[in-house]
Amino acid sequence: MPSDPLVLGFDTSAAHCAAALLCGNRVVVSVHEEMGRGQAERLMPLLEEVLVQAGVTWSALDAIGVGTGPGNFTGIRISVAAARGVALGLGCPAIGVNGFDALAHDAIDLTASCAVTAPRDHLYMRPEGDAPGRLIPVEDMAGQTVICATNTPAMTAAGLRVIAPTHPIAEATARVAAMRIGQDTSRPVPMYIRPADAAPSRDAAPIILS
Repeated sequence: MPSDPLVLGFDTSAAHCAAALLCGNRVVVSVHEEMGRGQAERLMPLLEEVLVQAGVTWSALDAIGVGTGPGNFTGIRISVAAARGVALGLGCPAIGVNGFDALAHDAIDLTASCAVTAPRDHLYMRPEGDAPGRLIPVEDMAGQTVICATNTPAMTAAGLRVIAPTHPIAEATARVAAMRIGQDTSRPVPMYIRPADAAPSRDAAPIILS
């Protein structure tokens, strides 16, 4: 009988660096560190610490699950690039999990909308169906129920009923990725819903090899 898959999930799409190791349905190690910057320097050491704590090596992993956003542009790129590089070196799949799917996993209230906080009192929301998502002002959701990891003052003022997700972001990412092993063969790509705040470079963009 095959053993339960070992999945390493991680996410740096917001002001955190989070990772979780999942064996089957069991969380072996879960770490969540709040940080506004420094995820690029912290992510790989954190993943190494998770594996050491669990007593396993990189080669034992069956899959990588990575948060693809929406969220912080730089943070999303850090995790997605790390996942694609590690998976290529290990020869295992890297499975992208967007924040909406992570929030919806094992949701208690199936009627609630999944929301990710965005800058300037906005929310990233995903409409019904498979639409990629949109950016809306918090006040447009006044009085509604949302599943969201953060309850901001603007959300409280608008009277939103905020339900915390069932699992922390890295654990949910690993769980969704584990369900998709053998099904999702595409490489993870960032989910960007709004344009970047930074001005575009005047230099020609590099060619991305597919």
